[in-house]
Amino acid sequence: MFKSLLTTLIFDEKKYKFYDLTKLDVSFYDKLPYSIRYLLESAIRHCDGFHVLEKDVKNLLNWENTQFQSIEVPFKPARVILQDYTGAPALVDLASMRNVVKELGGDPNKINPICPVDLVIDHSIQVDSYGNLDALVKNQEIEFILNKERFKFMKWGAQAFQNLQIIPPGSGIVHQVNLEYLARIVYSDDNCLLYPDSVVGTDSHTTMINGCGVLGWGVGGIEAEAVMLGQPVSIVIPEVIGYKLINRLPDIATVTDLVLTITKNLREIGVVGKFVEFFGPGVATLSIADRATIGNMCPEYGAAVGFFPIDCRTIEYLTQTGRDPQVLKLIETYLKANRLFVDYDDTSKVPNFTKVFELDLSTIVPCVSGPKRPQDQVPLYNLHTEFKKGLTSRVSFKSFGLREEEAVKEVPLVINGRNCVLKHGSVAISAITSCTNTSNPTVMLGAGLIAKKAVDLGLEVPPYVKTSLSPGSGVVTKYLEASGLLPSLEKLGYHITGYGCMTCAGGSGPLDEVVAKAVDEVDFDYTERQQNEGIDCLNDLIITGVLSGNRNFEGRIHPQIRANYLASPMLVIVYGLAGRIDIDLENEPIGIGKHGPVYLHEIWPTREEISYFEETFVKSRFFQEVYSNIKGNEQWQSLECPTGPLYPWDTESTYIKKVPFLDGFKINPKNPGSIKNAYTLLKLGDSITTDHISPAGSISRTSPAASYLLSKGVHPKDFNVYAARRGHDEIMTRGTFANIRLINTLISKPGPRTLYVPRNEEYDIYTAAMKYKEEGHPLIILAGKEYGCGSSRDWAAKGPFMLGVKAIIAESFERIHRSNLIGMGIVPLQFLSGQNSEKLRLTGLEQFSIDIPDDIRPGDRVKVEVFYNTFEILVKNGVEEFPDHKWGRTLD
Repeated sequence: MFKSLLTTLIFDEKKYKFYDLTKLDVSFYDKLPYSIRYLLESAIRHCDGFHVLEKDVKNLLNWENTQFQSIEVPFKPARVILQDYTGAPALVDLASMRNVVKELGGDPNKINPICPVDLVIDHSIQVDSYGNLDALVKNQEIEFILNKERFKFMKWGAQAFQNLQIIPPGSGIVHQVNLEYLARIVYSDDNCLLYPDSVVGTDSHTTMINGCGVLGWGVGGIEAEAVMLGQPVSIVIPEVIGYKLINRLPDIATVTDLVLTITKNLREIGVVGKFVEFFGPGVATLSIADRATIGNMCPEYGAAVGFFPIDCRTIEYLTQTGRDPQVLKLIETYLKANRLFVDYDDTSKVPNFTKVFELDLSTIVPCVSGPKRPQDQVPLYNLHTEFKKGLTSRVSFKSFGLREEEAVKEVPLVINGRNCVLKHGSVAISAITSCTNTSNPTVMLGAGLIAKKAVDLGLEVPPYVKTSLSPGSGVVTKYLEASGLLPSLEKLGYHITGYGCMTCAGGSGPLDEVVAKAVDEVDFDYTERQQNEGIDCLNDLIITGVLSGNRNFEGRIHPQIRANYLASPMLVIVYGLAGRIDIDLENEPIGIGKHGPVYLHEIWPTREEISYFEETFVKSRFFQEVYSNIKGNEQWQSLECPTGPLYPWDTESTYIKKVPFLDGFKINPKNPGSIKNAYTLLKLGDSITTDHISPAGSISRTSPAASYLLSKGVHPKDFNVYAARRGHDEIMTRGTFANIRLINTLISKPGPRTLYVPRNEEYDIYTAAMKYKEEGHPLIILAGKEYGCGSSRDWAAKGPFMLGVKAIIAESFERIHRSNLIGMGIVPLQFLSGQNSEKLRLTGLEQFSIDIPDDIRPGDRVKVEVFYNTFEILVKNGVEEFPDHKWGRTLD
């Protein structure tokens, strides 16, 4: 439809073609943000009058007006990327689809990804062994023992499905592998047609790829499967916030400090669902790894993307990471021809943005973020006072609500023959982990230099601190070895524990048994209070984790660690050495060395030191050596798997099971219709994350999921984690809302339990849901702001669906999770502006009938009838009067 824009480009005596966007109305095109130009190019290239219409192209070209009109446009990305925790259930769905097609008399081989798919196995490994030279080998062995069945299934998928590439375990973290190896920047297809690389992924931090100028974002697994099968993603034409960076970072600050500041600022501005595009001379001072770090945290500041258009520094990075120099010249030529290449120092060619905000990099100060959310930034030198204050302040995202006498609790320990004391604020996990920072040589080498200085001065890490180093790829190990810094890290206990997304994704592994016991052990001094008040009196220490990650939601890092702080790898080492979070780093010594007290300034490296090590030891050949031939380790290569187009389902498997969602599949399914007489399964507050809804971590031995596994003969030591069992609906359904920190106001204590309203009885959530299902009662959930924030997680929608939840009424939803809910047939209903459960005096004890039209569209209003079904329920639950009407009312 736009063939007139096809233009020939001769490069290196070869003829290429591309859609020349500059032939459009230039007065409009030159004003467009670069991220919108990428959407426009894709729309033009795929405009077929069916998936993509001519009006979609015009709407994008007219972005200055359409950005405010909630107009949807289709987008077809160049590829899809999956990690194994989200990729395995996607493959289970595809394999199940093949069975359905076979049952309907069709050819199962027709179920194949049309869009190229890369699946990186990086989430299965966890920190079981640490602090020793054998940690990596031991953890990989445990990973294969626990995940052998999953790995067989994924390896089967690699040979069964077309357009599917598996990156084996041990290769690195998905987003770092994407950045260093998988990103094409510009594609050249079989017909020599050039077009920009773009990607959607089933991990919310897919946005990390925006740092090198590839437009990409996270989607739900259901959306990703649709894209894999050739469907476009539907997006609302976004507002684009221009974020101008000026000057450069001061010597004391790191890019982690910068990204935590940006996260806090953009959260306050409000960029949920919008594009953020970075520009200005400050961007030119940032490396691609720095930009990727900022792009990685995009879900934490709420935007759909945090985009950095390609400049000469991007090309330099691609050269360093081993890309073909001739291909890079072609890429640069194409991008400049299509006006997709920028010079950040040239302020005369800045596009129009919806709004513009500015940040002076020279004002950035060292900071961390926590203790329960990534957007809660704390200046470094305020942390000790804020933590101490938060111990006894009323429970909030910053506080814990302890009594004054509880706040001074100390527990003496003996670990490996060494005496020590555990107390509130003690650092129990110190982990250099996650894609956020491990792709960044500046902060990784900085951490190594701190370790070297600390070792030289005679500092040691306290024995109760669990230390780990999980690089994002083998490249990190190579430059740490070449620089001579790895031995110092190992001397402090930061041995390499694995190449994968470990602590940040909940793969922190168990604490030392002595530490774990001390945290939860009964304190016999409080037995009188226990008897008088009827409570469980535990030590309940608020111990902490410090990690170079991007997520620190409650219960995510480790169930016993209630305070978690995101920090640079350099500060991870510092707090690991100090052994406590409540240290005044400005005035107190980190520890006692060979010659006396050692202070922060004595071990903190200068920017010049770090730059020297980066320029000297981060070599292009390291990238080529690591990525030249990714075959996986010997265990992967020798792993035998089934063959053939249909997967041979094992009915006794507790890892892989054909999904029940397609049972009774019909070509023309009926509309689910309105919801009648639904009860409230849970009444929740703000910031309910996907970790609350579908935990990724360990399976409690007292949980419904554990009972099921025990009934199948699985020993507790082999339970693995919930995330590894996402290919099995029976376990994942039982694990829905199993987070021990879940606060459901229908009951009095945090935990995975709820009230069965018809009989005023308390059960675990799964049992209550099954009782409702047996009696034919549909369910809803009431919630506050940001319902479903956090990681992209299919089972956070699939699990509630399996429990019988038909609708969720919340103040706001996270974008990806809302799409997942819709994909599962759960209706996401949003309170009108200014309203919530409390203002409408909804107790969760009511029943709800919701009128859902067949043609419901985003933004439509629906009527919700709210009522009590019997006077007995009213009295039994202590409700003496009902607002507006004794028996019920209607909400709009």
